[in-house]
Amino acid sequence: MTDRTSLHRPPPPRKRATGAALLAAMLTVALVAVFASTALWHQWRGVETESAERARQQASWVLVGALDWARLILREDARSGGTDHLAEPWAVPLREARLSTFLAADRQSGDSGELLEAFLSGSIIDAQARMNLRNLVDGARVSEPALRSFTRLFEQLGLPQRELLALAENLRFALDTSADNRSGAMAPLQPTHAAQLVWLGLSPSTLRALEPHATWLPARAPLNLNTAEAEALHASIPGLDMAGAQRMVAARAGGHFETLAAAAAAAGVSAAVLQDGEHSVTTRFFEVQGQLRLDQTVVAERSLLQRDGQDVRTLWRERVLP
Repeated sequence: MTDRTSLHRPPPPRKRATGAALLAAMLTVALVAVFASTALWHQWRGVETESAERARQQASWVLVGALDWARLILREDARSGGTDHLAEPWAVPLREARLSTFLAADRQSGDSGELLEAFLSGSIIDAQARMNLRNLVDGARVSEPALRSFTRLFEQLGLPQRELLALAENLRFALDTSADNRSGAMAPLQPTHAAQLVWLGLSPSTLRALEPHATWLPARAPLNLNTAEAEALHASIPGLDMAGAQRMVAARAGGHFETLAAAAAAAGVSAAVLQDGEHSVTTRFFEVQGQLRLDQTVVAERSLLQRDGQDVRTLWRERVLP
């Protein structure tokens, strides 16, 4: 008969040592695989980050060249003089165009590598096609004509009038450079962009509603009647209803306005209604928008240009979401 105690004997020590060694070997292989994959991922991430940064730098330099090109177009337009309107070359937007051949360092080098696909698009926009919120302050006081114009615009868009009054007063305080005002610690900062008007009394929702019709320029600038939309024309010209503003837009499609008197005739209002400080047929400020798509990277910028005669200078540049 078999001894029952022999059925519960532990395995020989040699077999137990073999199993432990196999388990240790499997753990070692797993750890090596984890460390190798982690190192490979870090290396891949570094390469991708470097490639993306290089693409962004290249795109930024190309956009600098595009901005210089826009300045050249505006300078050449100034040579011809006359009015500024939507039938001029600067007003034609640049559709997405391939630039790979211009970005190649040496097209004759025989490099068999695939060139990056680069596409540039952009436009020059008349910044004075929208009503200038800077006009609300004239010197050290609120401008009554500008306040009446913006009151009509706020009524047209259904925006709260109290925000307009608060904005006008805060702007007057911010733009007052007198010693009495500057010595006060509560004087608000002067804005440089329209988005910064939220700290002077406008709510974000009001600012979004105003964006298609109003802007902020660093100096008082009249509305260009050759490029403004019907909403801005209706708000800016006293006594002009929306139907008359739409007739103005239709009339200038057949030929731009050479003078304010011609614009007044198209609007059906007295020429005395149009004031040089509030209305114009020429433009000093232009907004340039550019976007470059380089391989998998898209970079977009927006700039504000000021043109005085043939002198065209950049006031600010900013990166925007494409």
